[in-house]
Amino acid sequence: MDHQEVAAGREASAGGDVVNREPLLTRPMVLLLIMSVCSPGSFYLLMPVVPLYLATAGVGGVGAGLSTGALMLGTVLMEFAVPGLLHRYGYRLVMAAGLLLLGAPALALLASSSLPLVLGVCLVRGAGLGIVVVAGAALVAELVPTDRRGEGLGLYGAAVGIPAIACLPLGLWLVGNVGYGPVFITGAALSLLTLAAVPGLPARSARIEHGSVLGALRIRGLARPTVIFATVTLAAGALLTFLPMAVPAESHQVAAGALLVQSCAAPLGRWGAGWYGDRHGAVHLLVPAVLAAAVGTAVLVWVGSPVAVMAGMGLFGLGFGLAQNVTLALMFERASESDCGRVSALWNLAYDGGMGAGAVVFGLLTVPMGYPVGFAVTAVVLFTALAPAWRDYRAAWRVDIPQGTSERRTLWKTSC
Repeated sequence: MDHQEVAAGREASAGGDVVNREPLLTRPMVLLLIMSVCSPGSFYLLMPVVPLYLATAGVGGVGAGLSTGALMLGTVLMEFAVPGLLHRYGYRLVMAAGLLLLGAPALALLASSSLPLVLGVCLVRGAGLGIVVVAGAALVAELVPTDRRGEGLGLYGAAVGIPAIACLPLGLWLVGNVGYGPVFITGAALSLLTLAAVPGLPARSARIEHGSVLGALRIRGLARPTVIFATVTLAAGALLTFLPMAVPAESHQVAAGALLVQSCAAPLGRWGAGWYGDRHGAVHLLVPAVLAAAVGTAVLVWVGSPVAVMAGMGLFGLGFGLAQNVTLALMFERASESDCGRVSALWNLAYDGGMGAGAVVFGLLTVPMGYPVGFAVTAVVLFTALAPAWRDYRAAWRVDIPQGTSERRTLWKTSC
C-alpha cells in the first residue's frame, strides 16, 4: 500500500464513508479481549494493596516503593526475552506461562508479610505480567487490519483498563472490609481462571522475528515516543503506589475514589485516541497527552484537598490513556510488521521500567521531603517531556504533509 492509498483511506474514514473495512472482532480477537479484561485484574487488584500490606507491617514508605519496583523489575527483565519466546514457542504456550506466573505466587502472600518474601513474590509476578502484556500487544497488531490498528489498540486498551476501573479501588475497599487474605486469593484466581481462553489464541506467529529489543531503538522514529512514554509512566508508578498513603489518614475513601476516577479516564482516553488517530493522525495527540498528565500531577500538590485529588487523578488518567495509545500506535506505524514483537516489548519496557523506577525514586524522595514536594518534582519531570513531544510532532508534520499536496498524512517510513 503506497502513501496515496493510505491518505485516501483515512480521508474516507474521516468523512464516515468507509467501505469494505475488515472486521476487528474476529474470534481470536474476542478471546484476547476477554483475557485482557480478566487477567490484568490480578495485577490491578494487588498493586495498591501490596505496598499498603508492607507499610502496615512496619516496613515504611521505602519498602512499599520497593514492592512496586520489584514487580516492575521482574516485568522488565522478562520483556527482553518475550519476543524470542514467542518466536520459539508461539502465543499459546508463552501466554499460558505468563498467566501462571502472574497468578499463582500471590497465594504465597498469605504466609507472611516479611519484606524478602513479598519482594520475591512481586518479582515472579512481574515476570508473568511481562509475558502477558508483550504478547497481548503484539497479538493485537497481528490480528487487526493495518488501517484499523489504532482503533484495535484503543479497543484493547479499553479492555485492559476495565479491570483497573474496578480493581484498583476494589482492592483497597476489600482490605478494609474482609482483610488481606481474601484479596490475595482473588488476585490469584483472576489470572489462573483466564487460562481457559488460551487454546483459542493462535499457536504461532509467522511475523515475529527474534532480535534485540533495545536494538529496536535504532528504527527511525521510535526513540522519542519511547522516552516520552517512559516519562509519563514514571509519574504513574509514583501516583498509583503512594496516593493511598499520601492522603490524610481519615481520607482513604478519597484515595479509592480518585483511583476509580483515574481508572475510568485512562481507558476512555486510550480508546478515544485510537479512534481519532486512525482518522487524523495519532501524532496530533502527543503534546496534549503529556500536558494533561503533567497538569494533573501538579494539582496533587494540594493532596489534602479531596477536590484537588479527584481532579488531578482524573486529568492524569486522561493524559496517561492518551499517551498509551498514541505512543504505541506511532511505534507500530514506524516499524515493519516483522518487528511487532520487538516494538511491543520496547513499549512495555518503557511502561514497566518507568512504573518501577517512579515508585522507587518517589519513595526515596518523600522520606526527607514529603508527598506534596514529591508530586511537584514529578510534575516538573513530566513538563520536561513536552520538549521531545513537540519535536516529534513537528518532525512528523514535516514528513507527513509534503509541500504542494492535500494529503492529510502518510506513513513515516514511506516518506522517509
